[in-house]
Amino acid sequence: MSARVLMVQGCTSDAGKSALVAALCRWLHRRGVAVAPFKPQNMALNSAVTADGGEIGRAQAVQAQAAGLAPHTDFNPILLKPNSDTGAQVIVHGRAVAELDARAYHDYKRVAMQAVLASHARLCARYAAVVVEGAGSPAEINLRDRDIANMGYAEAVDCPVILIADIDRGGVFAHLVGTLALLSDSERARVAGFVINRFRGDIGLLQSGLDWLERETRKPVLGVLPYLHGLHLEAEDALPREAGAKPGARLRVAVPALPRISNHTDFDALRAHPQVDCRFVGPGEAPPACDLIVLPGSKSTRADLDWLRRNGWAEAIARHLRYGGRVVGICGGMQMLGGAVHDPHGIEGEAGSSQGLGWLELDTTLQAHKLLRNVRGHLSFADAAVEGYEIHCGVSAGAGLGRPALRFDDGRCDGALSADGQVLGTYLHGLFDHPQALAALLRWAGLDDAQTLDLRGLREASIDRLADAVEQHLNTDALAALFGLRHDEEPSGCVP
Repeated sequence: MSARVLMVQGCTSDAGKSALVAALCRWLHRRGVAVAPFKPQNMALNSAVTADGGEIGRAQAVQAQAAGLAPHTDFNPILLKPNSDTGAQVIVHGRAVAELDARAYHDYKRVAMQAVLASHARLCARYAAVVVEGAGSPAEINLRDRDIANMGYAEAVDCPVILIADIDRGGVFAHLVGTLALLSDSERARVAGFVINRFRGDIGLLQSGLDWLERETRKPVLGVLPYLHGLHLEAEDALPREAGAKPGARLRVAVPALPRISNHTDFDALRAHPQVDCRFVGPGEAPPACDLIVLPGSKSTRADLDWLRRNGWAEAIARHLRYGGRVVGICGGMQMLGGAVHDPHGIEGEAGSSQGLGWLELDTTLQAHKLLRNVRGHLSFADAAVEGYEIHCGVSAGAGLGRPALRFDDGRCDGALSADGQVLGTYLHGLFDHPQALAALLRWAGLDDAQTLDLRGLREASIDRLADAVEQHLNTDALAALFGLRHDEEPSGCVP
């Protein structure tokens, strides 16, 4: 089998690349096509543990779900996890291999490209179609040299490209025409068409602009996707846009938006729950009155712990607990709630130790080896199933672990629950995702009649809505041709 490859590149970050790749994967999967998602290089602090025991961006895990597949490291061979404004941990085929600053990584791209092409070859041999997501914009001309994320990859494998632009930002025609103008002749030639995303209004009023765009660029507009409200898809990296006040919400949850917050998708279930008002609280904002505070994961635990103190969270947590509130710490958040965090080898920054917030009887030492695994189990204090994943390089020890928060199916215990039952810490990402765990934790936090919410079901429905939008609003004949399919026949290389 030799796959047809189509790449989606965006005029800007957050133009809709991830969503369109997921939509195309589900659209092809519905047709019986063996399809896989692919992102050569991703920069994100939201990651997932794969079936083969590695780490990839969470957006690729969602795209795998859209394609009916378990996540695999070949879907995202290069993952960059920033730990400062100029440096990042480099993960290749699911495993951390180096900590590099921007200039050193630029030199490393020759090695990274070999990993990208190796994954590309394996996917093309196994699947009938591969839908590829670019990163940022191909028009970032300062990054053109040794590019592995956009046109550098497309040129290397000789695949067509769709350009997507977000009309909700404004300037959509300038984005598309300007991006084309900054491409080389060969790159411009491989652009097969445009998709305009997040349109709301009367499509008739846009038609003259679409006609002009096709006439000026001699490229087809493959369709205009509407603004789809209420999608429940995991974000690639950026914090989600805050919605307005939620009518009927009865439990208030505050999450400090740490500078190096990781896996903030842990809060998707809380944000989706109709009875919960879950807010990210940024720098300069006073910690609000709430029922539950959740400290999230962090790529730089000690630095983000300092940030918490500077922004008044240590005092706010003490006051919150004094008045009977509940606190949860997830991964790095649990480490912050302990007595101390030690980083003797400088894993996340300058070597040293930091005093924790002191609400859990445990200390943590960061080690070079990162633990990656998918797990299932139950809450220790309720008959409620949990499932999720661990991604951490910290090892915690102390008397607090004698009162575990979770018990896994393999016999291990995880985390800690304070003696008074007000503070819970765990290494489990996805703590709130299982419907039983979510309901039990909301009851623990004070919502006695917590409703059940099925996050995976919501995500499935959102992926189906995206695929429906492809069917209704894009030129599926043109898309079928790009994948070597006739619109009225079953393709070769179908899933049996």
